[in-house]
Amino acid sequence: MSPASAQTADAAPDQGTASAESSDSQWAIGLAGGINYQVYRDFDDSVRGLPLITYENQWVHVFGPGVDVKLPSLGPVSFRLRGRYIGEGYESDDSSYLEGMSDRDSSVWVGGVATWRTDVANLSAEVLADAMDNSKGTRTKLQIDRRFAAGAFGFTPRLTAEWVDSKYVDYYYGVTPGEARTWRTAYEGDSTVNTGVGLRIDWQPAPKHAVFLDMGATRMGSTITDSPLVDEDIQYGVGIGYFYLF
Repeated sequence: MSPASAQTADAAPDQGTASAESSDSQWAIGLAGGINYQVYRDFDDSVRGLPLITYENQWVHVFGPGVDVKLPSLGPVSFRLRGRYIGEGYESDDSSYLEGMSDRDSSVWVGGVATWRTDVANLSAEVLADAMDNSKGTRTKLQIDRRFAAGAFGFTPRLTAEWVDSKYVDYYYGVTPGEARTWRTAYEGDSTVNTGVGLRIDWQPAPKHAVFLDMGATRMGSTITDSPLVDEDIQYGVGIGYFYLF
């Protein structure tokens, strides 16, 4: 798996879904680290870290491995074009069970997102396609979240549901006939829905300084958990980081 893990980077504050649109220019630099416990059999999970830069103005929002281009809003609904690197997949030496499998590569995903901000919560819908044609897949995510402020702290719980198509599932969790072994049967994936919960905690101990902790769990859909490569139903992740705000 790439060291630029999407699960680590996603822990960074993403103003695209959790806060109001900003027209002021603002940027920050920092460091983030985290671990994602994969559902693959006997997978070699490890802590990963990376530097992060965020920047936002009236037209663009850069957040770690992603870039949004802001489009005109329609009342309380905002629209963005999105490009995002998502670190997932594996190398055959990440697990003894994956011996003989071809590596599955991470990709840049492109598409769009619409966010409806209400007094109760933020609702967002995101549609992305694999721009690098590794999986040739498509994914659609619905998310509801809301930030609750308590002094210098902020708490943002979220619920997600992500549909991934058959090409995505087959690429990351399928086993081709040439990869099949006596202990690992061939498997062709189908589309499914993954559901998740998470909590992001942010803290500003002093002006221009911000610390965050992000925790999440995703229940994988049935066509993923049915794969012979998988022995867990739930994937967990945690990330932590620090930003200096300019």
